[in-house]
Amino acid sequence: MRITGYRTLTTAHEWGRPVGDANGVYADGVMPVPIIMVDTDEGITGVGLGPHVEAEAIFAAIDGQDPRGVTALYDRMLRQTFKAGHAGVVFGTVGAFDTALWDIKAQAAGEPLWRLLGGRDRRVHAYASGLDIGLSDDELVATYEVYAQWGLTAAKLKGGLDVERDRQRLTLVREVLTRAARGTRPGLMLDANESWTRKQAVRHVSELERTLDLTWIEEPVRRWDADGLAAVSRGVHTSVASGENLTGLEQFRPLIAAGGLDVVQTAAVWGVTHFLRVSALAHAHDLPVSPIGNTPVALLHAATSVPNHIASELQDLRPPAGVTVDLHVEDGAFVLGDSPGLGVRVDEDAITSAYQRTAPPAPDGPHVRPERAGRRLLAVTNRGATHRAHPVDVR
Repeated sequence: MRITGYRTLTTAHEWGRPVGDANGVYADGVMPVPIIMVDTDEGITGVGLGPHVEAEAIFAAIDGQDPRGVTALYDRMLRQTFKAGHAGVVFGTVGAFDTALWDIKAQAAGEPLWRLLGGRDRRVHAYASGLDIGLSDDELVATYEVYAQWGLTAAKLKGGLDVERDRQRLTLVREVLTRAARGTRPGLMLDANESWTRKQAVRHVSELERTLDLTWIEEPVRRWDADGLAAVSRGVHTSVASGENLTGLEQFRPLIAAGGLDVVQTAAVWGVTHFLRVSALAHAHDLPVSPIGNTPVALLHAATSVPNHIASELQDLRPPAGVTVDLHVEDGAFVLGDSPGLGVRVDEDAITSAYQRTAPPAPDGPHVRPERAGRRLLAVTNRGATHRAHPVDVR
């Protein structure tokens, strides 16, 4: 079997409500989702959800190769881009190709990827994540009541701008999940999306801990601030989770060495091989791992095969437009199907129609880090705030 070519597409995920975080809100809830499809001479096509920046240059490393040699091809792609650097979205393109190759490998074997990777249980524990900072209290409750109907008893809220507002919103969601769990204590997480300094993080979380039992605080300071993450971890009872925006083991090593990570995260767009390697590194330090992403199907398959998976992010219950996935949600878990490969199918005509309705990112939109993030003297309230209707990166 040989790789013969690739195609790139961009579809959209339509939430039907505002989505966003402390950096801003995408008011119409329509977000672009890039896709890479890799073709072979045996008619098997693999699908990877992720960027396609520098795709032509990266594809040169795998063109004509046997796609079943996935891990060797992954390193080959990294070597292809090492001079210019393979971090950020370029790393995401490598990850999208990597995911597509794993899809091909499992399809060729006639097995779902979770079984090919050595997983025994197709169920992957999930937590709800509504990208919800733009919702009113009533909308927030209604959103998490839907998650609760699917058996989810843990939830991650977006916050970080106002401690009392965060307390109120977390309390509302706790009540929803407690009712659904028949009195069982729910898991509560807060994602600040790198919006604080170290001291702000410790003060904010410590204040919340007076009345709430938090499972983790996510990205309290900048993603690369190993000493800062460690200072927050020492300063609060809550676990510190981060890593979704780190690209490569070399970026995880200083954070783990400093004691800055209690929960190690990786984003679905960075690929399967990256997740497996990060999971092994985390396991060597007795740390749990947690996949992040709107449609993290590839990492759900991979999560079944690692011993330290704790829970995976469940954002919307619907896949992007034109994409179908062989999985469902039941009793608080993703349940993977038996389709060979990832179980992802793409309707290219539907995708073309969907993406025509999305607007291009604006240079000053909320996907851009606010100028005063981490430099606010007092707590900032988002009551009555005006959010611009542009995309925001909410991996």
